[in-house]
Amino acid sequence: MAQKTNSFEKFWKELKRRKVVHVITVYAAVAFVIMQVVDMVAEPLRLPDSTKALVIVLLCIGLIIAIFVSWVYDITPAGVKKTKPVSTVKHLDQTTTTASSGWKIATFVSAVIIVALIAFNFISRRTLNADISKLDKSIAVLPFKLLSDEPDKQYLADGMMDAITLHLSKIKDLRVIGRTSVEQYRNPTKTTTAIGRELDVEFLLEGSFQKFGDNVKLIVQLIKTGKEGHVWANEYDRNWRDIFKVQSEVAQRIADELHAAITPEEKQLIEKTPTENLTAYDFYQKGREEHTKFWIDNNNREALEKAEDFYHEALDYDSTFAKANSGLARVYWDKHFFKDYLLKNFQDSTIILCDLALLHDDQLSEAYTLKGLYYSENGKPEQAIEEFDKAIKFNPNDWMAYRGKGEFYARNDFVSNIKYLQKAISINRGPELPDLLEEIGSVYFADAGFPEKAKQSYQDKLKLDGDSAAYYYLLGSDEYNLSNFDRSIELGLKCYAIDSTNDQTLLLLGENYSWLGRHKESLIYFKKWFERLKTQGALFMNSPFNANLYNNMHRMGYSYWQNGYKEEAEYYFDDQINYCNRMIELGRLFAQSLFPYYDLAGVYAFRGEKDKAYKNLRIFNQRKTECLWMVMLIKTDPLFNSIRNEPEFQQIIRDVEAKYQAEHERVRKWLEGQRML
Repeated sequence: MAQKTNSFEKFWKELKRRKVVHVITVYAAVAFVIMQVVDMVAEPLRLPDSTKALVIVLLCIGLIIAIFVSWVYDITPAGVKKTKPVSTVKHLDQTTTTASSGWKIATFVSAVIIVALIAFNFISRRTLNADISKLDKSIAVLPFKLLSDEPDKQYLADGMMDAITLHLSKIKDLRVIGRTSVEQYRNPTKTTTAIGRELDVEFLLEGSFQKFGDNVKLIVQLIKTGKEGHVWANEYDRNWRDIFKVQSEVAQRIADELHAAITPEEKQLIEKTPTENLTAYDFYQKGREEHTKFWIDNNNREALEKAEDFYHEALDYDSTFAKANSGLARVYWDKHFFKDYLLKNFQDSTIILCDLALLHDDQLSEAYTLKGLYYSENGKPEQAIEEFDKAIKFNPNDWMAYRGKGEFYARNDFVSNIKYLQKAISINRGPELPDLLEEIGSVYFADAGFPEKAKQSYQDKLKLDGDSAAYYYLLGSDEYNLSNFDRSIELGLKCYAIDSTNDQTLLLLGENYSWLGRHKESLIYFKKWFERLKTQGALFMNSPFNANLYNNMHRMGYSYWQNGYKEEAEYYFDDQINYCNRMIELGRLFAQSLFPYYDLAGVYAFRGEKDKAYKNLRIFNQRKTECLWMVMLIKTDPLFNSIRNEPEFQQIIRDVEAKYQAEHERVRKWLEGQRML
């Protein structure tokens, strides 16, 4: 044992005499510095991940060479000379040959550098990890740039962006902003900090894409918006056949960088191959691109038609391609919603295509969302909620599913309604956001009775779309709901001065003048409203029955009656009755709220058919919760003047007020608990 120790001591002394220990220390310090420099420049220069591994290999090879050279050679005042064996060196003491002071200084400095760099990396990485862990794990994938000068190939870059976005959306631990929300930043002039603030996200993913022959190049970089710092970047050069693997790999790497947990089920969803036929996938990408154009601009009907054609071509190459089937289902929903709304076979094609898509992929979120919307509109609320929950299970960032659930709870649970609308707003910052803000603002005030919350939502909407006419209309509607009819008219006229074709404004003015007994002015606006809706029906919906066109006919009928046009009045009263009965028969969403029974009661009360009026009022009064606007309406509605003072009608008014007050108080407590009041 002593002999082994003695041999090791001799070897150690020889390493020191030949200055190998000094060389290793200095080399290690230089290597640490080189690695730090590579780490700093890799992302800005978009160097591939393999760069760091290559540098490490080269440095290891260099270390071996440095050790060998330092063992064989020595630097002396006379130059580089071969180190003599210990046996030939005279005056060698028992310990070791004294190293030069220069080597000692270099070794000491190198040791300090090594310790400092290790400490710096340890502290900075812990700080970075802690900072990321504390951040909201939210991300938006910005439109990818096409590296080649081929505009007709942009759909490929957009398809890659869309796929990565959808993969990230499947991770519950992330909040992912949808595709339509980022289109406004296709050619950004704003900093990433400003974009992050507008989208309300902590991270952005930028990318560039190119396809040449069977090869693709994808360059991506992950950016932390607050400090505009690069978190991670990489370049992928792959074969087109591996495109689905690349999409999955990128999404999972991003989730890892954001410290987002991925469950085994989510990983399986992300790694699923949508189709084995790349030609079908190419047509699907073209269809998705055109469909997105329509979602951004609903007047772009040509894009919708193109989307339908491309989805059909995709299915020609792969009839089992689930996403192409669900895409086609969404096209039918978008094309025929209003046109077929009061037909018995409303959206039958949509449900058939959704079921076909789910037959081939029973984890396809978008198909479940469409089924939820279908069941909701067709009077099957329990089935609708079941479908929305499935959609959210497979895509926790499906804003349409959250909105669908919110609309379901609008009938009897304003707190849940607000919660789900808030969730939809948090993941949709696109062209649908102003409508979502208007919707939640209406819940805050017209339903739950919190005017300041509503006003804030309307102001946020105004900042986004700059639509001052809509802003005045919303404020005017709120004044109408408070029975401030003169103030409502004042705001309605401001809106009318900006946009005299807005059908909602025309209806608002007609109703306000009617409530004030100014029937000539009322009829003027009702006529304009009706003509406007007829024009819209001819241009866009081409339907003998239209939900927007035929509702509120009794209001116009009342105005005609008060102006002496009895025959015309009866015509519109009959139209309203037919419309309400049709809605009830088909079980449409409006009928589920029981509001058609109120409208029927109003017509019958005005006509003096008291029994029919109360029969419908009793059904209407089965509603579990009530809205602020309904309190105003039933207390002031001129159609009920003939029975207003009767005990049963007065009791119904008290019931409506009590249900509203109970829900208002429940919402207030919840808002206070959320520190939102």
